[in-house]
Amino acid sequence: MKHCFAISAYGNSPYLEDCIRSLKDQSAGEPVIVLCTSTPDPFLEELALKYGIPYHVRNGASSLKDDWNFAVETAVRETGAELVTVAHQDDLYHRDYLKALKAACSLYPDLIVFCTRYRTINARSEPVSGKAEAVKRLLRFPLRLRRAADRTVIKRAALVFGNSIGCPTCTYNIAGTGLPLFCNDYHFVIDWDTLWRLGRMPGRFVCLEKELLDYRVHDQAETKKNIENHVREREEMEMFGRIWPRPVARFLMHFYKKAYTAYG
Repeated sequence: MKHCFAISAYGNSPYLEDCIRSLKDQSAGEPVIVLCTSTPDPFLEELALKYGIPYHVRNGASSLKDDWNFAVETAVRETGAELVTVAHQDDLYHRDYLKALKAACSLYPDLIVFCTRYRTINARSEPVSGKAEAVKRLLRFPLRLRRAADRTVIKRAALVFGNSIGCPTCTYNIAGTGLPLFCNDYHFVIDWDTLWRLGRMPGRFVCLEKELLDYRVHDQAETKKNIENHVREREEMEMFGRIWPRPVARFLMHFYKKAYTAYG
């Protein structure tokens, strides 16, 4: 199955070039990459030219749903990809990410979502406390039941106590998910809602509990902004409220908010 890293880029991220380098350095051969944006800039065009990456601009106002769907649909249309990773411009993909994905696809042809463990780093690429990820690793335990991970109850079990799946680690099998991939208008829980929906569709969630991505936290990140303006808290509470009775949702949210401290 053909794979593509679709980078959804915004503005002049100082980490984008490192992200591109991490993708180009994959151990499983020459990767297919496209660079997509709704905020065209000479900086992005120059990086695309420097690394020989096709550069695509979406007309219209920036929107997480529209930008991510544009990246996915561009990858499918321009490269013929069946598997698409929406690469986040601030993060670093380890050399064996693509190798691990290909191995998982060989073992599980019905794979609909592939994801991995990740390590949290700061603006200086230094590891930071991994307490939140350790908890998420526990929440992902149902997905270790690989033979049963094609069942809705198992796939959704990894999502009922919060989104335990790291969004930038995900690769989607478009033949199984269909297009558009992202069908909600959330600003923060767009991936949680998407995975919840995919959980009831045919296909297997394959989670590899191996660190294959460095997830960067920094003051300019959208996650930081969504914490400060309370968008994250509001949307996560809404997701919990869809899954649990309101008293339970509030109880879970009380503990879930402790993960916000990763942003200082």
